[in-house]
Amino acid sequence: MTVDPGLDVRRIAAAARSILACPAEVQLVVDGIDDPDTIAGGLDPAGLEMQDHGGRPLLSCPADSALATAATDRRGALLTLTSGLGAPGSADRDATLTLSGRLEALGLEQCECCDEVRMRVGIHLDFALLSRASAPEHAPDETRVRVPLGAFADTEHDLNRGFLQRSTEHANLCHQDELRRAVSSMTHTRLGEVVGVQLADLHAAGVTLHWVDLTGAHSAQLRFPRPAASAAELGDLLRTELHAGLC
Repeated sequence: MTVDPGLDVRRIAAAARSILACPAEVQLVVDGIDDPDTIAGGLDPAGLEMQDHGGRPLLSCPADSALATAATDRRGALLTLTSGLGAPGSADRDATLTLSGRLEALGLEQCECCDEVRMRVGIHLDFALLSRASAPEHAPDETRVRVPLGAFADTEHDLNRGFLQRSTEHANLCHQDELRRAVSSMTHTRLGEVVGVQLADLHAAGVTLHWVDLTGAHSAQLRFPRPAASAAELGDLLRTELHAGLC
């Protein structure tokens, strides 16, 4: 399958990277391993632990797992990701990203929350395909689009929609105390009077804050001193403007 020269390659690559950064479900098939449960053994019960590392899937697994062995052997792998963009049931979820390549053992690391030694596993990609999840098996090629790997890995897509959505969800779910303290300091309100805070519309140049205190619901737009040029810089700007404890 070749890339249609009439397609907007940047838009296709951005959509694919967004799904890689924000999947609803991740499935991994590895050469020589017939049972998917063997691959995922020891990993998070909800699915494989995976991150988008500059357009490259990065997995983490126990050092003695079948996946770690397969990575050491540089076996072939097929990764299928369903879109987690937008709200459940929305049209944004009707997309699937399929990535194929070869596993690579990138080194060992010790888990921050326990003494377990884990293997970092990357996938050296050779193919990326974006398709409609609801497309029938006999669908024409128009429902499946090959994503050029050069455009897929371009740094212009590091701050993609999926990354921004996942970052917002993580902050709201895991850093409520830090967000409440940030609003308390910003509005000179007692911490105990700030009931809850939500980030929304996170982008390179700023973020919107929604919060509730004893006087009601409020919103404010926060503009960064400069637009973030990378994921790391966006994190630094959020910590500087809101709370050092955000990650």
